[in-house]
Amino acid sequence: MSSAQDLPTPLPPIPVTVVTGFLGAGKTTLLRGLVQRRQSRRLALLINEFGEVAIDGMLLRADGDVQGQVQIQDFPHGLIAYGDDEQFVPAMLALAAPHHRARIDHVLIETSGLALPSAVMEVLQSERLAPHFVLDATLAVVDTPLLLEDAFADGGQAQAATAQLFRQQLEYADVVVLNKIDGMAEPQLLQAEQRVRALAPNVRFLELAYGAKLDIRLALGLRLHQAGAAVHHHYTPVGMPGERAAAPADQRRFNGHAHSGLAAHSHGLATHKHFHEQDPGWLSFTLRSDAQQSGERLRSAVAAAALAEPILRAKGFVNDDAGRPLLLQGVRARVAIAENETGRDTGATGADKVPAARSELVFIGYHPSRARVARMLTELTGTEWK
Repeated sequence: MSSAQDLPTPLPPIPVTVVTGFLGAGKTTLLRGLVQRRQSRRLALLINEFGEVAIDGMLLRADGDVQGQVQIQDFPHGLIAYGDDEQFVPAMLALAAPHHRARIDHVLIETSGLALPSAVMEVLQSERLAPHFVLDATLAVVDTPLLLEDAFADGGQAQAATAQLFRQQLEYADVVVLNKIDGMAEPQLLQAEQRVRALAPNVRFLELAYGAKLDIRLALGLRLHQAGAAVHHHYTPVGMPGERAAAPADQRRFNGHAHSGLAAHSHGLATHKHFHEQDPGWLSFTLRSDAQQSGERLRSAVAAAALAEPILRAKGFVNDDAGRPLLLQGVRARVAIAENETGRDTGATGADKVPAARSELVFIGYHPSRARVARMLTELTGTEWK
């Protein structure tokens, strides 16, 4: 009979970081930065998008140096870990299998911008996953300019739905990351923190992401949900490329970094419901064009459509009239088009591979009219969109 000393030492559970945030907050850009600065960490990324085209997964996959060190799996069409999702648990168990487990140091899960992180958090504590995984922390990424513009305040039907979802995402977070803050002065940052604290007073930390960059030490390995684990958390300002950002003059005033609210807070894991059951108004659709596009004309057309229809997010690939691959990113009527440095060949195969000569845009909104948006793009660009 073998003794206890002969038994193999069980592997420790894999830490999991859940990244949440409303549509267009910059979750994917932040994740790309973490992947690029992962050092020796071997990561597995699960990317959830509310749409039929996995734009975010393609962008993350395009970083050539991730091969062999970063595994990426897309979950388009709906929300992972909710009751009608049959893919999440099998995907996680596959990561925990012995032949995979030895090659993974940390799992990052990017939820859809229209999802609550609590669904993932609850399933991680289920009998099937709890032996293999432990929640490290939940990060909520915030579009700070929109926060300061009161875009998440209660208003009409669409804005009220947006405000409710935004508040709930913050409430379930351990760490709130103020993103898109380049050029903001300390009073604006303090105002943003006050608004976050008013909406979610139990958030443990607030962090600053200059240039959509977050120090890897502020994102992974926080151990906020491990019993008895001490939290050693230090503010390390992250500056623009080539420079360091100055910390607020009085750190005690920016109390997100004074580490207030360290007491454990309840996530209320049993309280969430599939948001479609509460409000079926959130819709996603994809429009495509085989014609070459004028980048500026298309940018203006998408901005006009977002003003005419309740479009909250637009993103996708564009083939311009010079044959260059462009990337379009829109948050409400703020639309930007830039050269897609990753190119169109992002490693996708089969039905997921986008023809290089086709433009393809994903729109997400609250009761939007697909027909009207397609008609506006067709009229304003002089090319057919369908």
